[in-house]
Amino acid sequence: MTRNQILRRIGQAVLVLFITYTLAFILLTALPSDGVMARYASPDLALSNEEIARIREAYGADDPLLIQYLGALGGFLTGNYGYSVQTGTPVSTLIVEALPGTIALSVSAFILAVILALGIAVLATTRTFGFIGDAVRSLPALMVSLPTFWLGIVIIQIVSFQLGWVPIIGASTVQALILPTLTLAVPISAPLAQVLIRSIDEVQRQPFIQAVRARGAGEAWIFWHNVLRNAMLPALTMAGLLFGELVGGAVVTEAVFGRAGIGQMTVQAVANRDTPVLLAVVVIAATLYVLINLLVDLLYPVLDPRLRRKARA
Repeated sequence: MTRNQILRRIGQAVLVLFITYTLAFILLTALPSDGVMARYASPDLALSNEEIARIREAYGADDPLLIQYLGALGGFLTGNYGYSVQTGTPVSTLIVEALPGTIALSVSAFILAVILALGIAVLATTRTFGFIGDAVRSLPALMVSLPTFWLGIVIIQIVSFQLGWVPIIGASTVQALILPTLTLAVPISAPLAQVLIRSIDEVQRQPFIQAVRARGAGEAWIFWHNVLRNAMLPALTMAGLLFGELVGGAVVTEAVFGRAGIGQMTVQAVANRDTPVLLAVVVIAATLYVLINLLVDLLYPVLDPRLRRKARA
C-alpha cells in the first residue's frame, strides 16, 4: 500500500468519525427530552428556578444548537467530553473507569470466537470427519440466530445454576468473565465461521491445490499450509468488522450479567437521558470500529504478497 493510499484511508476514517459524531449529536439533541430538567427539576431536590437556570447555563443547555455542537466538538478533540447530567462527574472519568471492563470482555470474547470459528471451519471442511462435518456446517446458521440476552440467560441457568461450574455470586474476577465471554463469543463466531467455510471451499477448488497434491503432499499438510493460509484473508476483514461490533454486543451482555462497563453505563445513560455520556459512548465505539478496520486494511498488503506487487506496479 502506497503512502497516498494510506493517507487516503486515514482521511476516510477521520471523515467517518466526523459524520458519526455529527449524526449522533443531531439525533440526541433532537430527542423530545431534556436531561438537565429531568435531573434537577425534581421536587425531591427542591431547587429554585434561579438555581436550575444557573445549572442549565453551566451545561450550556440553552445555547443555540450550533454553539453546543461546536463546543462539544472542540471538547472531543481535546479529550473533554463534558459532564454527566446525572452525576456531575466528568464523562472522561466515567469512560476511564468503565472502559477496561468492556475491553477485557471484548478481547476475551473475540479470542474465543476465533477459536470456535476455526474449530467449526476445520470440522466442516476436512474430509476425515465425514458426516460430522456436514452436521457442523449447519451450526453457524443456528448460532447467529440466537439472541444474546436469551443465550446469556440460558448459559446462566445451565452452567451456573444446574451444573454449578461457575458461581454467579461471589465469583472471582476470572470466574465473572467466563459466562459473559461465552455469551458474547457464540453469536460472534458464527459469521466468521461461515466466511471461513466458504473461503476454504473455494481455495480447495483452486488449481494450485491440485498441483501441490500431485507433488505428493499429504492432505493435512496441504490443508494447514496452503488451504487455510490462503483462506484466512477474507476472514480477516470479517474479523475486523466483528471486533468493531463487540462493544455494541457488550451493552446487552453486561446488562444481563450486571458487569460494570461501557454497556452498563450506556443503559444507565439512556434511562437518565444523559446526553453527554451517550454522545461519548457513540463516538468511542465508532472510533474503535474505525481504527480496527483501518488496521485490517493496512495489514492486508503485509499478509498478501499479491497486493504488495500490485502497489509497486
